[in-house]
Amino acid sequence: MRIGLLTQYYKPEMGAPQNRLYEMMKGLSDMGDEVCIVTAMPNYPTGKIFEEYKGKFSCKERRDDIEIKRYWLYASNTRKTIPRIWNMMSFTLTSLLSLRYLKKKKLDYLIVESPPLTLAWSGRWLAKFIGAKYIANISDLWPLSAKELGAVSEGKLYRALEKLENYIYRKADVVMGQSEEIVSYIESHGGKTTYLFRNGVDPTRFDLSLKRHRNAIEPIRIIYAGLLGFAQGIADICKTINFKELNAEFHIYGAGGEKEEIEKYLSANPDCGIKYHGVVSRDELPKVLLDSDMTLIPLVKNIFGAVPSKIYESMAAGLPIMFMGEGEGAKIVKQNNLGLVANAKDYKQLKLNIKYAATHPTELAEMTQCCIEAANNKFNRPKQIAALHKFLENRLNG
Repeated sequence: MRIGLLTQYYKPEMGAPQNRLYEMMKGLSDMGDEVCIVTAMPNYPTGKIFEEYKGKFSCKERRDDIEIKRYWLYASNTRKTIPRIWNMMSFTLTSLLSLRYLKKKKLDYLIVESPPLTLAWSGRWLAKFIGAKYIANISDLWPLSAKELGAVSEGKLYRALEKLENYIYRKADVVMGQSEEIVSYIESHGGKTTYLFRNGVDPTRFDLSLKRHRNAIEPIRIIYAGLLGFAQGIADICKTINFKELNAEFHIYGAGGEKEEIEKYLSANPDCGIKYHGVVSRDELPKVLLDSDMTLIPLVKNIFGAVPSKIYESMAAGLPIMFMGEGEGAKIVKQNNLGLVANAKDYKQLKLNIKYAATHPTELAEMTQCCIEAANNKFNRPKQIAALHKFLENRLNG
């Protein structure tokens, strides 16, 4: 099969969508499919185009034996409405210039990543003009998630985005979703054929023989590795909980809008059991996780359909999960006995959960085994990619 991917986000950027899309396309390529990527100049999460791509309107490159065609976009990471809209719209427009490039590839499928929702629209027309089947890959429900985050309010703009959303679901040959909530929502809003493709994880990236073994006396080592954004609320956790008093250490890795606030607080409060280590690359992440005892995965507000990808990486590293939030993520942790759950911003319960984890090594060991089994069997990304390959092949031949 010949499969193309249209996405605003891709390697060498860091982040959950970038890793998921990279592993999906690399996995399909390894199975013998001819794949290519159309994407933007890398700029996430800094909001500035990476140095080696500055001054370029378009370029072609190969990464991991996959051809990538890149186009300019207006780079920004601000929360202001106009720059955010122009950030999305700029690549939506420049991506249309890939028509000639994609036509030469004679694709069977064009997979289009959304958000941004507007890119799903341009992807629909590109697929039509090149004669490829159109797959909308929905990782977040827009405009619903934008409304839940307060970025968009009810009104003409929201209703217009809803119409665009429903149009995309109706026109897509297949709509893929990353969670059960997303798939159910799509089916109730016009999606004819849906497919659940979770983020998942490749367990072979994690050498469990290197996993840390804590003795009962030393502090329990809790890690957060990811975006330091307002939706995660790591700064408030640092300010609210003294980990040292709970016989715990909190190790933070990542970058984002709260980075400076966290660094400033830790500089003024060095004795609270919290350390900030900077950014960790995708390749370094397994080693960092394996040197920990638990992961902390917080969400300030439940986003319908969203499941943090950090859940899957924690499973593969055999790390019980300290989840803080609601929705499908909390459901996965509870149903599979993967860790402990507190509601969003419930710092009192989070504190109790940290105390429990620090004093119940037997229960933590049981959760560790549940994490490993879930990663190997239920949320195994290579197995999911193989199933996706078979599904697409059957549709093409059927």
